[in-house]
Amino acid sequence: MIGHLKGILVEKQPPEILLDVQGVGYELMLPMTSFYDLPDIGQPTEVFTHLVVREDAHLLFGFSHKQDRTLFRELIKTNGVGPKLALAILSAMSVVDFAYAIEHEELSKLVKIPGVGKKTAERLLVELKGKFKSIKQDNFFIESSHLPIEQRVSSNVNIMIDDAVSALIALGYKATDAEKMVNKVAKPELTSEQLIREALKASL
Repeated sequence: MIGHLKGILVEKQPPEILLDVQGVGYELMLPMTSFYDLPDIGQPTEVFTHLVVREDAHLLFGFSHKQDRTLFRELIKTNGVGPKLALAILSAMSVVDFAYAIEHEELSKLVKIPGVGKKTAERLLVELKGKFKSIKQDNFFIESSHLPIEQRVSSNVNIMIDDAVSALIALGYKATDAEKMVNKVAKPELTSEQLIREALKASL
């Protein structure tokens, strides 16, 4: 099992990255909550990982914090929740927000996540409620860190919007919904990653 990788960030196109670890390129899929923490291309970074083995593929998922990986592993244990849906859940909500929604039975927030219908949301409440209290405080319930204010601003707004829409589609949103979400929050000074973040926040 690959549990951790440290290397140079070669490519990043939400929700996927290519990480060069001593000459070996690892393709990983990250939830957007972890994607926001990535440095610029060519910079060193490290991620906690989880390998999903299927008959047709080996899929490697990356996370900037251990508690994100912990929640991912809990989610894929839940009946009817696969890696793709778990990735969408972690992209839409932070670990703290998701735990709060589960413990306070906020069904309305859960069903806004793409792929999470009422039955799936109810199943998550039944199977996960109470589990968060059994996980150590320093491993799970931590305050979300703020993004650095200074980020490189793209001069091509259309490219930023297209990239953001493509990322949301990859996370499970319908194309028309993704376009509406991005256009609703689009501003010239926002990067594609910031657009994705604001679109996801506005949808909840």
